[in-house]
Amino acid sequence: MSKTQVVLLGTGTPNAEPYRSGPSVAIVTNETPYIVDFGPGVVRRAVAAYESGIEALQVRNLNRAFATHLHSDHTVGFPDLIFTPWVLGRDRPLEVYGPPGIKHMTDHILEAYKEDMDVRIHGLEHANPEGCRVHAHEIEPGVIYEDRNVTVKAFPVKHGSWEQAFGYRFETRDRTIVISGDAAPTPGLADNYRGCDVLIHEVYSQSIFDWGALPWQSYHSSFHTSSVELAKIAAEVKPGIVILYHQLLWGSSEKDVLKEIRSIYKGKVGSGKDLEVY
Repeated sequence: MSKTQVVLLGTGTPNAEPYRSGPSVAIVTNETPYIVDFGPGVVRRAVAAYESGIEALQVRNLNRAFATHLHSDHTVGFPDLIFTPWVLGRDRPLEVYGPPGIKHMTDHILEAYKEDMDVRIHGLEHANPEGCRVHAHEIEPGVIYEDRNVTVKAFPVKHGSWEQAFGYRFETRDRTIVISGDAAPTPGLADNYRGCDVLIHEVYSQSIFDWGALPWQSYHSSFHTSSVELAKIAAEVKPGIVILYHQLLWGSSEKDVLKEIRSIYKGKVGSGKDLEVY
């Protein structure tokens, strides 16, 4: 069994940065991919990773996905994940797991593309009728998925006004990977991070935040985690490595955020970029 790999498909934010696709991470274990979030560009990033040597991310293999929450920057790639792999040969339904509302979102996407599916299946393309189907599973905290490769645990996170948002803990035979999703610090959150080899976490710049106006500060402190807060969490749980994604910089730089974290936390930290493999 090959070592579990973490592939950063997209490390961006709602900002339309051409060098960062929307949030998406692939966990690859035993040549099987598991996709967490599907921001804009998810399938093309997966193909780029495949062409760089991650064979498990061949587009037809993209059939398991997990949504942390339903914010648009994490989900506008959902139609892409449904239809592009199908057009390119996927012949089994997409299994997607996410908070309440994921079924409603799925139903409406499928309805919006009903004519496309009809033409592809019944027209000259003779597309298979299975690969465009989606089984949407609405989750609660706890173990939400398990197979011979991985156990996936969902844990609730605070993300501002969202009633339900989740982080995920992937436990494979050789590694434990935690993905925070979009999350503000809450009591007990660190308990879900303990013992992990890889912690993929969102972050914002504390130094730039301190210069902001009060309403702006109130919004971000309720929805997200500052560099100082993340450093304190990492110092407590001591992951093998912290990988930063969904970085809200506001005019600062990745180096600035790393410096803010390293002033408190002395462990290994990386500033994630699209298509990096850990």
